[in-house]
Order: sequence, then structure tokens, then C-alpha cells
Amino acid sequence: MDEQLARLSEMLDRAGRVAFLGGAGLSTESGIPDFRSSNGVYAALRAYGKPPEELLSHGFFLRHTEVFFDYYRKYLICPEAEPNPAHRALARLEQRGKLTAVITQNIDGLHQKAGSRHVLELHGSVYRNHCMACGRSYPVDAVLAAEGVPRCACGGIIKPDVVLYGEGLDPSTLSAAVQAVAQADMLLIGGTQLSVYPAAGLVDYFHGRDLAVINLSATPRDAQAALTIRRPIGEVLAAVVP
Repeated sequence: MDEQLARLSEMLDRAGRVAFLGGAGLSTESGIPDFRSSNGVYAALRAYGKPPEELLSHGFFLRHTEVFFDYYRKYLICPEAEPNPAHRALARLEQRGKLTAVITQNIDGLHQKAGSRHVLELHGSVYRNHCMACGRSYPVDAVLAAEGVPRCACGGIIKPDVVLYGEGLDPSTLSAAVQAVAQADMLLIGGTQLSVYPAAGLVDYFHGRDLAVINLSATPRDAQAALTIRRPIGEVLAAVVP
């Protein structure tokens, strides 16, 4: 084990309450494309003539619902994706009583699929959907199987429980995330550039001992971190949480 991995292992060993804040970097290691990446933006512009931020906005959903669902089905729902070593290592860390919360910006449900139980999904989940008219809940299969706009038996539109651009985060989920970070003595950040708010602002609530960042590129919080590792998060966590 090299020096960086040894330091991370020491931090985890001495921590009593670890909170994890993660983003798209975990999903990409499971083969899910990052729609915010340059490739993702190019794909959206080429196919739809608009950037992902517009296609996934609340206003676009209301005005161009059928086009929204065409893009959403093709690029955001990946039911064949499986958890990678990072997801599984975090689940083991929780099972060992170290990890108190997984705070994720992802909507793919892979943390739960790996066995994590305390997952706070800041941006919702593709696996939860509801009728905008009557409130009835639907699984993701109802969205995938529909042609065009998915409809409830009552005729209402079935809307994914994901946070679109222009929508606010669920207050109870955000509050729970703030509490988890504030109560942690170690904050582990992985697979996120910390560029999307309010998720990135959660770091401000951390007053514990050790802040560690695992990300392939630099983040605005690297200077605050006791340890920064620029390697694939699955490789790192599999090594320190065997």
C-alpha cells in the first residue's frame, strides 16, 4: 500500500463517524455516462440541438414533455448498470459501523444496489416516479415501457422523482445531509468536482478532523483537504476498505 492509501486508511481507522459525499465519478466507473461532461454535452447538442441543462430543466419538461422523456430514457436511465468497487467498499464501511451516511448527487440507485442503507439522494432517483395528477407511485419500468409521455391510469403525466434544473432540493433530504456532515469527524469526498450547488456547499458544514478528497481532477476544496488523491475512486476504496 502506497503512502496516500496508507494515510487514508489511517484516517478511516481513527474516525468514529464518516460521511461520504459523492457525484458522477462513481457512476462513470459503472459505465454510466456523465451528461455534464464534454461528451455528454456534445451528444445532447448533436441529437437535440440543446445542452443537457436545458433538456433537463423544469421549464423544458413542461413545454416539451415528449422530447424531455426521449432524452431522459436514452441518457439518464441505465437499469443494466451494476455497482462498482467504490459502491461496494462504501457499503462495507457502513456495515462495519464507520459510515453514517452516503450523500449522493447521483440518481442511479447503485449505492442501494451495493447494499448501502443510509443513502441521501440529493437529486432524487430514477427508480421513484409519481403521477402529477393523483400522486400514484410508479416504478421505473412504467417510464421505460411507455411510448412518448408516460401516463397514469387517471391520465396524468408520470414524472420522475429527480430534481430538474430550476427545481429545489427536497428540504428534508438536504437537512439530513447537513446534519450528517456536521456530525461527522471525517468527510470523504469522491467522484465530484464540487461544482453543483447546493450539494457543493455541504462541505461548509464540516468541522471535523479529517477531510479527504478522491477525484481525478482538481476541486475547489483541495486546499482545505488533509489528503487529496487523484486516482479512480473504485481503485482507492477497494484498496483501503477490503
